[in-house]
Amino acid sequence: MQLRTSIIQLNSQDHLEENLAAADQLLDRAADAGAQFVTLPELWTYLGSYSGYDKAAQTLSGPAVHMLQEKARRHNMIIHGGSFVEPHPHLEGKFYNTSVLINRAGEIAAVYRKIHLFDVDLAGGETHHESDRIVPGDSIVTSDIDGVIFGLTVCYDLRFPELYRSLALQGAQILLVPAAFTLHTGRDHWEVLLRARAIENQCFVVAAAQVGKNPPDRQCFGRAMIVDPWGLVLAQAPDMPTIITADVNLAQIEMVRTQIPSLKHRKPELYKLDL
Repeated sequence: MQLRTSIIQLNSQDHLEENLAAADQLLDRAADAGAQFVTLPELWTYLGSYSGYDKAAQTLSGPAVHMLQEKARRHNMIIHGGSFVEPHPHLEGKFYNTSVLINRAGEIAAVYRKIHLFDVDLAGGETHHESDRIVPGDSIVTSDIDGVIFGLTVCYDLRFPELYRSLALQGAQILLVPAAFTLHTGRDHWEVLLRARAIENQCFVVAAAQVGKNPPDRQCFGRAMIVDPWGLVLAQAPDMPTIITADVNLAQIEMVRTQIPSLKHRKPELYKLDL
């Protein structure tokens, strides 16, 4: 089975309506290119200061998800809605970093809430404390759409290989990594980590990205890419908002796993992951 896959790379800002309009246009362009599956980056609806989350937050029945559902139906394609800020149902002033996967009929097939939160103090005084406003999710999520099994993750999750191994063991064939990687971390780690997750799990990795400057003083690395199960980069975005496309041949997964059956050679009884 072959799945024509497109990634939309964005430079989202702190204006919800403008971000929705940009994504709307690029989704149509991806459809014109024959995409059967399209993915958006992390926080594509709003990328700005944490103080703006209250106004920009989207529910699963809100305008952002509704637009994605309408596009999926119109173009008969699967859409992965990157991630957006979703209000927490019980904690006032708190949110989830939420990802949705929508099938060709426009139905929400899966919802994933980012598990690992980006709380770091980087060199040069750059700080990110995602947990100030975001509550972590607690579920590992896969979804089967038309015989293709997707594994859902978001950005900082990429640094936790146990999550990706769990997704692979649950049958995931395409690992999704919508991100807003910082320039500082992305230039050294982004491609290395994506290719590693593909190689060690023998899955496709599809990683949408934010690129360029975002308020208040953030700069995202970009370089969205599609990686095959052998770790080869099938497509990589330049340093601008754009669309990249590649044909994902799912039969390659079994070919790679037959050639190097590392998943069958695991020794889980010896691994002490709860240390």
